[in-house]
Amino acid sequence: MATRPLSTHYLPFEQPLKAYDERICKLEDLSKQNNMDLSADIALQVAERENFLRDTFSKLSAWDRVQVARHVHRPQTADYIELMCEDFVELHGDRAFGDDRAMLTGLAQMDGERFMLVGQHKGRDVHERAACNFGSPQPEGYRKALHKFRLAEKMQLPIVALIDTKGAAPDVGAEERGQSQAIAYNLMIMSGLKVPIICIVIGEGGSGGALGIGVGDRLMIQEFAYFSVISPEGCASILWKDADRKADAAEALKITSHELLKLGIMDAIVPEPLGGAHRHPAVAARILRATILQNIRELQAIPLSQLLEQRYRKLRSVGKYHEDALGSLSAAAAS
Repeated sequence: MATRPLSTHYLPFEQPLKAYDERICKLEDLSKQNNMDLSADIALQVAERENFLRDTFSKLSAWDRVQVARHVHRPQTADYIELMCEDFVELHGDRAFGDDRAMLTGLAQMDGERFMLVGQHKGRDVHERAACNFGSPQPEGYRKALHKFRLAEKMQLPIVALIDTKGAAPDVGAEERGQSQAIAYNLMIMSGLKVPIICIVIGEGGSGGALGIGVGDRLMIQEFAYFSVISPEGCASILWKDADRKADAAEALKITSHELLKLGIMDAIVPEPLGGAHRHPAVAARILRATILQNIRELQAIPLSQLLEQRYRKLRSVGKYHEDALGSLSAAAAS
């Protein structure tokens, strides 16, 4: 594992890591400049840093996990394509309006397995983020995804969808071009596609924007990603008229990977390397790649009629609620 930090942006609860990283870098530089053997000192600092990471990340609150999911250096769809795929041919446009760069689509190959990859992309610098609308797809993005879903069905290719959006674009132009209809139509078509579909939340999974490419045979989530009907800030603003209570909202919403698995909304959690995917993107990509390959092979082994029946039953069973003795709804959790 690399000793020097791959991310130099520290979240509030990561601040002590900065001191460890600075000491390690100074020791490594001193060792090179003076031809000194400081490997034992470096190893000690690395071990202490890893112990801190292990302890800190085992106690993260829901709001802490939201911040990890939004980390500026967290790997995005384009990063995973570069790190995981031996071959990728990008496919553009929705054949109706334009090419939404917030939705990346293309033919991919890993370890001999060919599949259609569809993923949301936020952008990695200021200019790319603006071009990608900060990861909030327009209606043409969802129609672009739909066109590629249908192409995958025609070519008998599995579909892998990587979800990472705070939500679909909510502006007037998006609504005028049929945002809600585009998302709803995707839900309907994806539920019946005659190929295996694997959906994985790799960062933020916000509202209908996430659901628009999130219907499939397997719905999984990376360890420090989240999936929610609304952002914690939005929830706090509605419930308490105070966006500063976002941490309380994050706890109440049950949006973390372990809570979602417990509720039966997620089928599995994809582990992340120590300290999160933003600290070790290549390791996160290896884990994600192995997960995708395993699930593609498992789903391809299931007869089509059985696969579609299982998908139908899965979608019908998502979400749980509890009624008290008077029959009134006292708690609910639904995707």
